[in-house]
Amino acid sequence: QVQLVESGGGLVQPGGSLRLACVVAGFHDDLHSIGWFRQAPGKEREAVSCFSWTDGRIVYADAPRGRFTISGDKAKSTVYLEVKNMKIEDTGLYFCAGRDHYVCKRDPAQYSYWGQGTPVTVSS
Repeated sequence: QVQLVESGGGLVQPGGSLRLACVVAGFHDDLHSIGWFRQAPGKEREAVSCFSWTDGRIVYADAPRGRFTISGDKAKSTVYLEVKNMKIEDTGLYFCAGRDHYVCKRDPAQYSYWGQGTPVTVSS
């Protein structure tokens, strides 16, 4: 059974940075792409970025482009999301999700496996 576990969230000041990690545990040979999503209080879940295990392709959503960097370490079964120059509007619950296709998608419904999320609060 596939499990995704996020970590690295916390309280950070505006302008600060965080590195989130998503560890994929269990049998996951059919997991071909990992996406990061976030959900701000009272808002819908939105795509942040996605990493394809198969071809290393990276897809970014439009809004976070430039401050977010996604990377993957297959040996550690981990996908990272680094966020720099954080803003108050980056506050939310950050999830990673797995998809059984190498093509990344922005629609959360295209992902079958989800972690519990790691909370991020940007505040002074």
